[in-house]
Amino acid sequence: MRLTVLGCSGSYPGPECACSGYLVQGGGVNVLLDLGPGCLANLQRHLAVTDIDAVVLSHAHPDHWVDLAGLETAWTHIFQKQGLAVYGTPGTRDKATGLIGDLSPTIDWHDIADAQHLRIGGLDLGFSATDHYVDTLAVRVAEGDRALAYSADTGPSWSFADLGGHIDLGLCEATNLADGEGEGVLHLSARQAGSMARRAGVDRLVLTHLLPGCDPEASRAEGTAAYGRPVEVAAIHARFDV
Repeated sequence: MRLTVLGCSGSYPGPECACSGYLVQGGGVNVLLDLGPGCLANLQRHLAVTDIDAVVLSHAHPDHWVDLAGLETAWTHIFQKQGLAVYGTPGTRDKATGLIGDLSPTIDWHDIADAQHLRIGGLDLGFSATDHYVDTLAVRVAEGDRALAYSADTGPSWSFADLGGHIDLGLCEATNLADGEGEGVLHLSARQAGSMARRAGVDRLVLTHLLPGCDPEASRAEGTAAYGRPVEVAAIHARFDV
């Protein structure tokens, strides 16, 4: 599998940085994990918009899905395509319907839930409800004996271990540094992300969803100290082979 970063800015777009969105290629398919503002433009550096096989949306916060509207426009009015498989929470479906209107026939929507499993091409996907302000699903994507996991957004009571199975690469939100931790904060710091991934036995850790203005090198150092070995920080168009 290959993971390509289309956007990695947390909560709102940073300078020259789109919000959350990732392209997973493997098992004969192209799957988008989230599609925040700016991601559709970046996607086209790597793939035609008509070559997407499925979209998986983690939750209803707009920084994770609103470019679905642009993708629907392209499929409907420019390319006259139908049947784009989109998987998301019911809350995300409601938000998408409010913005786009009728989703069908362009979008073939499927509600997903905690502990659900599905197969897209040769990829196996499993979901776990995270610790966030709205219903949010982390996802583990496996092809054969290789697996990546995406935390989506979460507070500290969730772990990659909740997804079950080994994780070769963990893509984990690290919105803040440790000074942003606090009671009721349902986002992770780089320190919390590193510590959680270490305890869960994740082989390789990539931090993402940094709040604009957060120093990536400070996040890298804090995450590395907690993880016990070097971590990486997501950047636009970065690619990770799993």
